[in-house]
Amino acid sequence: QTNFTFEDTLSQIGMGYTFLFLLGLRSVSVQWAALVVLLAAYWAAWALYPLPGPDFDYAKVGVAADWQHHATGLAAHWNKNSNLGAAFDRWFLNLFPREKPFEFNGGGYLTLSFIPTLGTMLLGLIAGGWLKSQRLGLHEKIRSLVIAGVICILLGLLIHWLGICPIVKRIWTPSWTLFSGGLCFLFMAAFYTIIDVWNFKAWSFPLVVIGMNSIAIYSLVHLIDHFIEQSIKIHFGTGITKIFGDAFAPSLSGTYTLAIFWLILFWMYRRKLFLRI
Repeated sequence: QTNFTFEDTLSQIGMGYTFLFLLGLRSVSVQWAALVVLLAAYWAAWALYPLPGPDFDYAKVGVAADWQHHATGLAAHWNKNSNLGAAFDRWFLNLFPREKPFEFNGGGYLTLSFIPTLGTMLLGLIAGGWLKSQRLGLHEKIRSLVIAGVICILLGLLIHWLGICPIVKRIWTPSWTLFSGGLCFLFMAAFYTIIDVWNFKAWSFPLVVIGMNSIAIYSLVHLIDHFIEQSIKIHFGTGITKIFGDAFAPSLSGTYTLAIFWLILFWMYRRKLFLRI
């Protein structure tokens, strides 16, 4: 039976893309205004949603009552599976045919996270607009990216430290949208400076191979990553991942798997095979 779920990455992007397209036709000032309204309204909806009462059964939503990550105060409105997004999913996802009623997502992921994810997409839209702009010079583009990055990071951290909105990646809180978006602005500024301004490009070829087939690598990771990992262990033994001890075994396993995926993408790159939508 079809499992109707909308918290995965592609669903989140898909649900926000129509709105992003419409905003892409507007000015940068309108895009910034839309971002502010979007995140502020989303934050307010969560902050105003009632906290669970003293008799709330956390076990029914897959969370221990004494879980160490439970926040207090205003931040408690974002606690796992006892928040607005979880309540929405208990209503929304049960509108679809299911083998048994939906009660909670084990990882705490939520359908409504597509709204702040749209905020992240808006930040990317703004960054792309700056880079494509004919009115801005090279240094103006870099300065805009750096200033926006620093402001977003500081603002995200500030509202987290003040307890106004916690930084939680898994449910893509507004503070995380700002913090992570700020980091991406700075990475974009750095890459743009090194590659486009200084024209130092040769080092980035491995990234180009992956970036030219981003859909292919995304599909490969979700389809055959376990097969690749198991094949490495079968052919080379488990010792190959434990060279630096058990603590680094997952990292080494991931590195080997990524290397094999890259070779597949390099084969596609050499033959000009690129997956597009």
